[in-house]
Amino acid sequence: MSEHYDVLVCGAGPAGLAAARAAGSRGARVGLVDAQPRPGGQIWRHDLRFGEPRAARRALAAASGADWVGAAQVVAAERGGLLLERADGAISLRYERLVLATGARELMLPFPGWTLPGVTGAGGLQALVKQGWPITGRRVVVAGTGPLLLSVAAGLRKHGARILAIVEQAPAARVRAFALGLAGSPATAAQALQLRLGLIGVPYRCGEFVQAAHGDGRLQAVTIRTPRGLMRLDCDHLAVAYGLVPNVELAHLLGCRLERTGPHAAVATDALLRTSVPEVFAAGEVRGVGGVATARIEGRMAGLAAGGADAAADALRRTQHKARRFAAKVARCFALDPRLYALAEPATIVCRCEDVPMAALTGFQDARAVKLATRCGMGACQGRICGDALAAMGRYAQPQAASPLFPVRLATLCEPRTDSLSVTST
Repeated sequence: MSEHYDVLVCGAGPAGLAAARAAGSRGARVGLVDAQPRPGGQIWRHDLRFGEPRAARRALAAASGADWVGAAQVVAAERGGLLLERADGAISLRYERLVLATGARELMLPFPGWTLPGVTGAGGLQALVKQGWPITGRRVVVAGTGPLLLSVAAGLRKHGARILAIVEQAPAARVRAFALGLAGSPATAAQALQLRLGLIGVPYRCGEFVQAAHGDGRLQAVTIRTPRGLMRLDCDHLAVAYGLVPNVELAHLLGCRLERTGPHAAVATDALLRTSVPEVFAAGEVRGVGGVATARIEGRMAGLAAGGADAAADALRRTQHKARRFAAKVARCFALDPRLYALAEPATIVCRCEDVPMAALTGFQDARAVKLATRCGMGACQGRICGDALAAMGRYAQPQAASPLFPVRLATLCEPRTDSLSVTST
């Protein structure tokens, strides 16, 4: 199967949906691609029990004019085309202009016991529960940092979980200052207040973090580091959220320039969200984590610019800058405690795919040497978990992307296609 689009949008979260709508409004033939079977991305993932939030339903309806290509994983790319794999075979999509709205993934920092069943990323547990994972009556600790903790805890409680505590690593003074600063953003303040009211009775512990997880075969308890010492808390699930990492692999494969703001890379763009590759645009978290409001406005800007409406896109820059300033304020308030990067002990597994412990990673200068000697980063995730963690810990830079981007069936690589897309083995 092969299709050609005026504008192809990769990623169907808030940024991608906004881009598809904006490009379609300019008369472009738009394709919308996502690895999930339904649009909405991680933040607006369909909930089997409660459906989508109102904002998601409006965004989905507005972008309904785009051709939907769901449950499709991009495995290879070159300028002008993408190769995707679906359950029923390979798809080759050509485009005149491409909008990258590939979002971000959770940053997982290793600590003793983090590989036990029952320990997940906060977003990961949220996604499982929305898809029907049984959580009713289960004891859950939500730990990490940022406003996401409240959202995840509220969602889990809505599904029947017993939230034992929200453990926020940022000091109480910083969190209070951030909350007071929301007075200038009434809508955001109202949303935060609504979430907190829905969690009445749940302790919100600031200046604390999970130091270790314990269990025989699965999670049974966590140890929390508090200003007064260590505290043990029995639980069934631990959901951790230590931030997000932009999904830049596809952008890198296409030759887009990346820039670093801290340990992780983001896609560099000009004022109208054009990347260094002329026909490729980027919007939302792939440019640097900025939240839903930033993703939506940047998605609209990128879609307009990709549709040839530069003036309309330029008119949105003030709103975009305001959203990015707020995101920067969030990042400053919830900056991670340096102690979180040093929790892993010598025996702590760092690379979950290949069972590589921290002790095996000493004495190497770069990620390539580590991969050759220990297979760290050589598993199914291709270093997306351990590589992100090691980069955040200041050990090694993130590994470079290569084609194919994800594990792929040989049949996909061998299937005849009307368009030629090169795929190299890694």
